[in-house]
Amino acid sequence: MEKQWFLESIAADGSHITYTVNALPFRVGRDSENELVVTTLGLSRHHAMLTRDISGLLRLTDLNSTNGSFVNRERVEGSRLLKEHDIIHFGTAEFRLRQRELESEQAQVITANDMRTMLVPNGMLLSEYFVPNEAEFMELLDGHGLTGAAQPIVSAIDNSIFAYELLGRANHPLLPPSPIRLFELASSLDREVELSRAFRRFGIASIAPRLRGFPLFANTHPKETFSAEFFASLIELRQSMPELDLVVEIHETAVTDLNRLRELTAQFKDIGVRFAYDDFGAGQARLNELGDAPAHFVKFDMGLVHDIHLASPRKRRVVSDLVKLVLDLGSVPLAEGIEMQAEAEICREMGFQLIQGFLTGKPIPAEQF
Repeated sequence: MEKQWFLESIAADGSHITYTVNALPFRVGRDSENELVVTTLGLSRHHAMLTRDISGLLRLTDLNSTNGSFVNRERVEGSRLLKEHDIIHFGTAEFRLRQRELESEQAQVITANDMRTMLVPNGMLLSEYFVPNEAEFMELLDGHGLTGAAQPIVSAIDNSIFAYELLGRANHPLLPPSPIRLFELASSLDREVELSRAFRRFGIASIAPRLRGFPLFANTHPKETFSAEFFASLIELRQSMPELDLVVEIHETAVTDLNRLRELTAQFKDIGVRFAYDDFGAGQARLNELGDAPAHFVKFDMGLVHDIHLASPRKRRVVSDLVKLVLDLGSVPLAEGIEMQAEAEICREMGFQLIQGFLTGKPIPAEQF
């Protein structure tokens, strides 16, 4: 049954007030354009934003607010994945994140004599036993309507192209093109791993041959990271395309079991595949994993570097120290989501070696290569 996220707060009289997270992105702040307008003293006009992550969870991104956003009383530097019952503070305004099931009206027993036209009450929810466009989605998994793109990753020093990231897309007329929307649909069908595999298969088969000589970054879904099937597919890929310089991106939510991570990194090394930590710094910085199982590349969460030129000295110091730590451990720091020259300049000063974002190159559709 489908679940609905909502924020819960407590009024001065002790009553509970709920705010439904209807549409994403869900923006919070003092400005009237926000989905949740909070007039509490200390909030910025555009304070924070909730978006849906590929894992199905919500992600909170602080928009460089003056007084900060906090999850379970820990300040968010950049963004952080959320779970139910997390306590969120936007400045001093306190909320709890909750979920509830969307239930249809109570079913009625209808006899043959009662089979006559009935008026449905206003506001009655329709049942959702079937997932819309399921047939089209299954066609997508088979390769029909599947497409992709590749986004350049460039040197922070001279903007020369270093690598490309393979991105999955759909051009099916009845399906959303956005990968996040597609993964929402996949989640409702419990097919996230199959969609991730289909995106990766398309990118490597259709785009990789046109980008010979460049390392290619490929995404994975957290549900597949430690599976035997996933590793077997990498072995098969290495055997069929030994010249391919593949970098596997590991999602933040998969980096939870240090022992399994050590085993996986050793397996990657055995078959000649490099890997990257994705969304580094979102939530916990994962410093233990970074030290005990160092990645070849560390992709800093875009929430950390977005508008970094406008960030407080405190935040800049935090990001700069993390970049230095990554460099000291022998990994390559990469800044994601760079859209402005001012952001890029600060990133270069901090020691980032690679940059990815609309400033240095938008995703190139497969058809244009």
